[in-house]
Amino acid sequence: QVQLVESGGGLVQPGGSLRLSCAASGSIFGLNAMAWYRQAPGNQRELVAGITSGGSTNYEESVKGRFTISRDYAKNTVNLQMSSLRAEDTAVYYCNIEISYIANGRRLSNAYWGQGTQVTVSS
Repeated sequence: QVQLVESGGGLVQPGGSLRLSCAASGSIFGLNAMAWYRQAPGNQRELVAGITSGGSTNYEESVKGRFTISRDYAKNTVNLQMSSLRAEDTAVYYCNIEISYIANGRRLSNAYWGQGTQVTVSS
């Protein structure tokens, strides 16, 4: 059973910074694409940042230049460094990691979600 545990959320003033981390554990053959999503009350969950197995990154337009997604395969971890935070960044942030596993001699994969961590940007 694969589990993703998030940490790093909290309350921060506008212009401040936070670093979110998401660590995967369980039956893992390999890590593939990783991403961070967020969901604010009344809104749909949206993709904030993603990184492919090849290291290519993509960001939601409003966070470009402010957020940085990174990975640490040795620790089965994906991070999101957030700077110059704004009130509109307030949301629950969820990590999502595509994880490969071996079943019946074949390599399969599933995407897993973290439990979510609250980020609140307020003065």
